[in-house]
Amino acid sequence: MWLKRSLFAKLLIGMLISVIIPLSLSTMISYKTTSRSMERQVIELNQSTMDSGMDNIKQYLNDLNHISLSFYYDQTLMRYLRSREIVPAHVMATSSQLVNIYNSRPEFRAVRYVSALTGETIVNADIARVGVNMVLPSTAIPQNESEVMDYARWYEVNKIGGELSLAFHKPIVDYPHSEVLGMVSIYAGLSEIEKRLRPLTIPAHHQGEHVFLYMQKDMKLLYSSADVPAERAGEGLMPELPGDRGSISGKWKGSSGIYIYVRDHYLDLPLTIVKFVPLTVVNESAVQTLSRSLIIQFIAVVFVLVLAAILSYFTIAPVKRLLRSIARVETGNFEIGPSTGRMDELGVLEHRFQSMVLNLDDLMNREYRNRLELSTARLKMLQAQINPHFLYNTFQSIGTLALRQGSVEVSEKIAELGAILRYSMDLQTETVPLQKEIQHIEHYLSLQMGRFKNKLSYTLSCSPDAMSMHVPKMILQPLVENSIIHGFEKGRGSGTIHIGIEADQQLCIRVMDNGKGMNALMVQRIKQEYAKHQFHTGQDGGIGLINVLTRLRLHYDPGFDWDIQSAPYEATVISLQIPIVSLNKEAN
Repeated sequence: MWLKRSLFAKLLIGMLISVIIPLSLSTMISYKTTSRSMERQVIELNQSTMDSGMDNIKQYLNDLNHISLSFYYDQTLMRYLRSREIVPAHVMATSSQLVNIYNSRPEFRAVRYVSALTGETIVNADIARVGVNMVLPSTAIPQNESEVMDYARWYEVNKIGGELSLAFHKPIVDYPHSEVLGMVSIYAGLSEIEKRLRPLTIPAHHQGEHVFLYMQKDMKLLYSSADVPAERAGEGLMPELPGDRGSISGKWKGSSGIYIYVRDHYLDLPLTIVKFVPLTVVNESAVQTLSRSLIIQFIAVVFVLVLAAILSYFTIAPVKRLLRSIARVETGNFEIGPSTGRMDELGVLEHRFQSMVLNLDDLMNREYRNRLELSTARLKMLQAQINPHFLYNTFQSIGTLALRQGSVEVSEKIAELGAILRYSMDLQTETVPLQKEIQHIEHYLSLQMGRFKNKLSYTLSCSPDAMSMHVPKMILQPLVENSIIHGFEKGRGSGTIHIGIEADQQLCIRVMDNGKGMNALMVQRIKQEYAKHQFHTGQDGGIGLINVLTRLRLHYDPGFDWDIQSAPYEATVISLQIPIVSLNKEAN
């Protein structure tokens, strides 16, 4: 409605749309382009880092392989291992070698040697970490050197003492013969692997990034920087990754992102490093660029808005002055202010309008206007001479007919309506006892409650001393009617009205409702109209109120006072204070 009635709004919104749409499109295109570019950079940068991490993992696996070769450096131990008898000296030498291997790396949890000739098993483990009742998984020992060459079988993912670990199994071959003497198994914790993969999660402020290390063809999970449920530890979380390197879109715990992966082999062992990068990290630079762009665009929009407002004001101001002049002419006021002297189209329009008004003022002389006013007054007098008894008798007949038909409620409502009309059309009486005014408003509220059903309720309290005081007629109904029309019908459609009347030094009348209420601007406008001694107004929410206030001021000024307090949808209170002395004079 505001847009339809305001040329200023149309110009302003049109200019804003012409600026905002191109800026928004350019921002979206820039963001998409930057986001795709940043995604490619993030993938390439992470793959380079993951290549280094892959080299570190392969170097670590190679170190484990070299550690297991220490058996071959001790020829005496090799002779013991070739023995097919269990001799205590042989057992002690083998145990000593296992202790040396165990102590060589802090992440080792257990070292085991199983003899292929005697079946004897010797274990050295960290009891404090893995527990006394530790059970190491059994491992098949190859029969000959040809089976030893299957390097992928050397590495497994196991759990030792509830902790995920890397199991490395190295067959001891009696070179240059092909006979396998036994199997050395090293169970290593993941601290060293975590250390070698730690650079992949730097910088630390990139929250949500996670690194995963998989091994074997079936993608067994060996290491994860994120919390992986225990039941899924050691299982492949990503079974299908096309190619040796690349990226795919996916989610991790509800967060969207990109899985970047690199594949390689150590000997015959397939290795895969996967890194999950959230989209928030990928789009971080794009978001920063977008933020800067939005700031610049916001400044541009504000500049355009200010410029559009200035241009629109200078365009619309003459039109508004012309509209105010037209409104004065419509009321019969032909006194128009001087023109602004503008030379453009609007200035010419204003000048010609003033010339037209002057010509009209010459044509409509005072005698014609006096006759028109006299004719109007006579018409109103004729209308007022209609005998109201015809309406009263008609309502009484309808009420009697309703009683005969058994419609008691209809008869009561007709009686109330008749009482309201009789009270309103009594032009001879200007002041009435407050008791009659209360009866009238009760009839009015009864009809309104029949209309609103259960959506309207009211309470009324009056001091007994005030019942006999004389007040001007029809001072309560306009206030209550405003509460219903402007408070409820234009609000939530329901509410409560309270009418409170007290008599002390003054007669205090309060009408309160919990309807839509009035904002501070509307309250200020009503007070300004009252101060200008305007008897009525065309603005919503003030017609009945201004009329009542003006009538009371004419009767009781200067002792009369009033106030409005409004909190929308909580309480709107209109207070009237009439001095008791003035009421007593009015009654006499």
